[in-house]
Amino acid sequence: MSYSTAEIWTVIVLLGVGTFFLRFSFLGMIGNRPLPEWVLRYLRYTPVAVLPGLVAPLVIWPSATGGAFDLARLLAALATIGFGLATRNTLAAIIGGLAVLYLGIFGLS
Repeated sequence: MSYSTAEIWTVIVLLGVGTFFLRFSFLGMIGNRPLPEWVLRYLRYTPVAVLPGLVAPLVIWPSATGGAFDLARLLAALATIGFGLATRNTLAAIIGGLAVLYLGIFGLS
């Protein structure tokens, strides 16, 4: 199925407008007022809830391998968690996981 240029741009513009109003409803309308403590407490957990949902498919079904399981990526994910827990440093966890990924890719192949 082929879409015309006008249809593609219409979808892009509508998604952009929808995204703007979704964010504006939260940031623009109540951005200058203090939020209740219970809302702030739940917002602290948002990155912790979103990141595993973004990373897990890339570890379990990586597109780089055509969707096939890859031991190097699993080891890198586990190493990243380990480095993060051990050092409590995000940058150290990222660099450690990256090093294990590349060692795994070149060592296991």
